[in-house]
Amino acid sequence: MAVLERLCEQPERFNELRRDIPPITQKPLAATLRRLERNGIVERTVLSTRPVAVEYRITPLGKTLRTPVDALLGWIDDHAAAMAHARAAFDDGSATAPDR
Repeated sequence: MAVLERLCEQPERFNELRRDIPPITQKPLAATLRRLERNGIVERTVLSTRPVAVEYRITPLGKTLRTPVDALLGWIDDHAAAMAHARAAFDDGSATAPDR
């Protein structure tokens, strides 16, 4: 989600993404970007700089994700406290099992 959110704003180089999304390391970021590229959500451009750099940008198809991604991020913001409470209850064993 963080990668899509960043790329919806502007194109970014790989190392900028890695630096600006602290919990992600190089390997999972590269895997995420490859999946997004494979699905036509982002495009990868090799820049002829020294040293060579790679830039990623959102594609027109990827731009169609902006509204649902924003909605999901809004939902997460609205329900963060309830989710934190549920995690705490689960972790301390006081959560009840859902009806099945």
